Amino acid sequence: MLRFIFVKLARALLTILLVMSFAFIVLRLSGDPAQILLGPDAPQDAVDAFRARWGLEDPLWQQYLAYLKQLAMFDFGVSMRDHSPAIQLVMERVPATLALTIPALMLKICIGIPAGVYAALHRESVADRGVIMLSIFGFTIPSFVLGLVLVLIFAVNLGWLPAGGQDGWHYAILPIATMSIGGIGILARFSRSAMIEVLGQPYIRTAMAKGLPWRDVVWKHALPNAAVPIVTLIGFMVGALIAGAVVVESIFSWPGIGRLIVVSVANRDLAVVQCILLVIAASMVMANLLVDFAYGALDPRLRSARSGK
Repeated sequence: MLRFIFVKLARALLTILLVMSFAFIVLRLSGDPAQILLGPDAPQDAVDAFRARWGLEDPLWQQYLAYLKQLAMFDFGVSMRDHSPAIQLVMERVPATLALTIPALMLKICIGIPAGVYAALHRESVADRGVIMLSIFGFTIPSFVLGLVLVLIFAVNLGWLPAGGQDGWHYAILPIATMSIGGIGILARFSRSAMIEVLGQPYIRTAMAKGLPWRDVVWKHALPNAAVPIVTLIGFMVGALIAGAVVVESIFSWPGIGRLIVVSVANRDLAVVQCILLVIAASMVMANLLVDFAYGALDPRLRSARSGK
């Protein structure tokens, strides 16, 4: 078990390092921060002073080694635009992003999974077909299109909700709905497929042949086995929450991490962008680690296999 944990943690650290290395190289090859932040009409001596101040004149490999040294010391750099620690700017936006992502995730789980399970238990019924149609609609429409449609209906035409900003709980309704509808559709369809597959297994027929009540067959045999692939999907959703907030926060002018990364990329604020990407990569890796550990609790066979290694 210890070897399993060590291998997973080593892979997680390697994944984060690869993501940060790729981001480091792409950001520096995509444009000159000095020209963008100072403007195209800035005098050359000001541009040279800016590049010298931030170490942009050094060869790329020297900049990369200096960056790795900073990370090893938990130094995430300073914003070129605000001259504030990058980690401080990012952490200030985290609560606003979590105010959207956590409720959206809860809605996905609390609505998507029961809807999919109910559809699987009532296969070929009107409810089943309704769940299928709504789930297809949910996960096929892009979030930016869905967000604009919700704004047009509930903010512009009906005037029930604000179109953007953050000045009360009701400002979060449309962003949360935009972030959750697609995930609800994906989870509902995936839960339905997983449940139908499990219900067709021989051990389910054996349990029914033994005379077990249908309720016990579903709760004690079908759901635990269908939960393994569903948990995997939820893990991907948890890891992608912050990344998915980029579009939604931009549409609704929500002051979270997603909006910050859009502004920082446009300004080539390297330290802030790298810090946000580090947070996104770490969240995705941690979500995958939690999913791996959850497998052992859901499937005793995996737990036994890991203990035997």
